[in-house]
Amino acid sequence: MARLSAQIFGDVVRPTDSKSLKVVKLFSEQPLAKQKEVYSWYPPHNTYYALMKKLRYFGLYRDEHQDFKEEMRRLKKLRGKEKPKKGEGKRALKKK
Repeated sequence: MARLSAQIFGDVVRPTDSKSLKVVKLFSEQPLAKQKEVYSWYPPHNTYYALMKKLRYFGLYRDEHQDFKEEMRRLKKLRGKEKPKKGEGKRALKKK
């Protein structure tokens, strides 16, 4: 009866020594990956990135690095050095 009671209420079914009890205790705890302190350690970068992108679109935030990249892309396009569109590369032109 004691075994059945222990099984129902999640206690150790058979009598065990302290070493085995430590293992039982480890397995009864929540895994590290599921603990809030562990998975919320780093800030939500994806959320911040999307927010900054929207703010930049509305003109409320200035991302100088992104501005620089867009300006370089624009200048490349003016010189005719931009990447060819899909199906317009050297290999595609060679077949025609």
